[in-house]
Amino acid sequence: MDDASAVDGDGGTAAERLRRWRLVLGAAAGDACGEPSGADARMDGALAALYDRGDGGGPRRGGLGASAPAVARWLGDIRSFFPAEVVRVLQADAVERLRLERLLLEPELMEAVEPDVRLVGTLVELSRVLPEQTRESARAVVRRVVADVERRLAGRTRSVVRGALDRSARTRRPRRAADVDWDRTLRRNLRHYLPERGTVVPETLVGYGRRSRGVRRDVVLAVDQSGSMASSVVYAGVFGSVLASMPALRTSLVVFDTSVVDLTGRLADPVEVLFGTRLGGGTDVARAVAYCQGLITRPRDSVFVLVSDLHDGGVRDDALRRIAAMTAAGVRVVVLLALSDDGAPSYDRSGAAALAALGVPAFACTPDRFPELMAAALEGRSLTAWTEGERSAR
Repeated sequence: MDDASAVDGDGGTAAERLRRWRLVLGAAAGDACGEPSGADARMDGALAALYDRGDGGGPRRGGLGASAPAVARWLGDIRSFFPAEVVRVLQADAVERLRLERLLLEPELMEAVEPDVRLVGTLVELSRVLPEQTRESARAVVRRVVADVERRLAGRTRSVVRGALDRSARTRRPRRAADVDWDRTLRRNLRHYLPERGTVVPETLVGYGRRSRGVRRDVVLAVDQSGSMASSVVYAGVFGSVLASMPALRTSLVVFDTSVVDLTGRLADPVEVLFGTRLGGGTDVARAVAYCQGLITRPRDSVFVLVSDLHDGGVRDDALRRIAAMTAAGVRVVVLLALSDDGAPSYDRSGAAALAALGVPAFACTPDRFPELMAAALEGRSLTAWTEGERSAR
C-alpha cells in the first residue's frame, strides 16, 4: 500500500486492514503488515500463545508455560480484548490444543475462567482427579453456570409442562368453553355432521381437565455420558432437577456408559447430579434401556427420554427390541441425539434409521425447545409432526 491513510471500499483505512491481517496471520505476516505495538502487541501475544506454530512449521505449540498464574494472566488478557462469545471459543481451543485440562488442576485458575457449559463438561470430566481445594473452586464455577441455565429455562419449563399436563387430563364435562378440546370434539362427533346446515352437532364434548392432584406422569431420562455428550449431560441434569421439582411428575434420571448409574436421589441439586456422572466412557444403550424399562410401572402414563448419539458398543438389536416393547405398551419414547446449543451433532445414522423404522424419530434438540418437546410428549401428540413443524419454522 502506497498510502496507509487511503480509504478502502469497505470504508476502513488501509492501515486498519493491515493491522487486522497482522493479528489474524501472526508473526509470519510481520514483514508485509508491520509489527503491532501497545495494546495490539498484548493482543497478538495472547493469540500467539494459543495459535503460533513452532519454527519448523510443525504442530501448534503452547506458549502459556506450565504454571496456573501464567494461564490466569492469559485468560485475563483475552477477556479484556474479546467479547464473551470469542473468549469461550479461545478457551475451548486452549483445552484442545494446549492440554489446558492439566492446568485446571490449579485452584488459581478457577478464579479467572469465563464459565460456560463446555467448561462445566471439562470440569465434571476431571472432577475425580482434582485436588480437594480445586474441587471446591470447580464446584463454584459449575454452580454459577447451572444457576444461569436454571434462570433461563426453569420457569418456562415448569409453565409449559404444567399447561401440557392440564390439557392432557381429558374430561367429558368441560366447565368452560376454554376447556373444550375442539379438535378432539369435532373428530369424535363427525358422524353427527349435518350436510344441510354445514355443521357438526356434538353429542359428546371432550375437554381438558384442570387442577388434578397427585402424580399424573412418570418421566425417565437416560443420558449417555460418553465424552462427546458433555453439554447434553449438563443440560439434562438441569432439566431433570427442574422436572423433579414438579409434584405432578415422578422423574427418574440415569446416566450410562457401559454401566448404568441411577442419580434420581440427587435430583434436588443439579450440581450434585453433574458431579455424580463419569464423562468419557464407552456406550451400552441396551443396558441403559433395560434398566429404565424396569423403572416404568405405568406405561401409558410414562415418557422415556433417551439422550444419546447412538454410537453404541452394546447389542443394538436388544436395545431396539426393548424400545419397540415400550412403545407397544404405550410408553412415549423420545430419542435425542443431542440436547445442546452445538447445532447438528455427530451421530450413528444407521441407529437413528432403525429407530425411525419403529416409529421413534431421533433428532437433536436445543435447550430452549426442550420444554415444548416435553409438552408434546406429555400430551400424546405426534413427535414426528412436532419435529417437522420445528424444521419448517426455521
